[in-house]
Amino acid sequence: MPIHEKSLIRPENLVTHDDLVIDGVDVSGHWSTFIKGRSVTDYNEAMQDEIAALPGGENIHRCWQCGSCTNACTVNAVNNDFNPRYWIYLIRLGMEEELLRDKDIIWQCVSCNKCTYACPRDVMPEGVMKATAHWLELKGHTPKSPSTIFDEEFTRQIIKTGKIEETRVITRFFRGTGQPLRQNWLEALIVNLVKRFPVFYLMRLGLSVVFRPKTRGWNKARHAINEYVHEVEEANRKALGLGGEGAK
Repeated sequence: MPIHEKSLIRPENLVTHDDLVIDGVDVSGHWSTFIKGRSVTDYNEAMQDEIAALPGGENIHRCWQCGSCTNACTVNAVNNDFNPRYWIYLIRLGMEEELLRDKDIIWQCVSCNKCTYACPRDVMPEGVMKATAHWLELKGHTPKSPSTIFDEEFTRQIIKTGKIEETRVITRFFRGTGQPLRQNWLEALIVNLVKRFPVFYLMRLGLSVVFRPKTRGWNKARHAINEYVHEVEEANRKALGLGGEGAK
């Protein structure tokens, strides 16, 4: 289904004439608007299959472009450039270059799942957006997003110890995203904690930062999780044609 929305036509593809008279009739300005034709030189016929192979993208082929996802989207309500329907359309056509023009905002999906609830075809648009953001990272088109950096640190701690130490997650997230460790909101939070929580609880928090407690008998679980994560990552890379372990 072709896209006919004027908002989806790139401004540089619109041609107007400020001073144009044809047969004595002034057709200057929008009267003489033309849309530039274009040739697709970067067609990627495998793009839909690549994204469908990643977690969340499995049902992208079901989309019939009704627009329910974009209409329900929380982010689209404040930024109409965030358009899941249009991106799914580009993916299914294999228009990689056009998709890459929006690579800096695709990852901004907030996972509210309003699109998923609204979708009549069970496309799971929220999952498709996450799969697309993952695809962009794996292909080297974008650096890791802040949310990815946070997820990786959170997951790293869970796998290593079976527990979460919030202070370590936050501080490493700040380092990974280039943010200063001193944040006004964080200092205010710590002050309120000190005021409100019992001393013994605060001591436990401090000790957990230093000694990093681990869930009992966690070694076998850690080994199994690491094996599974490795298998999934290799499968994702293979689906995108990126080669074996360690390939870039």
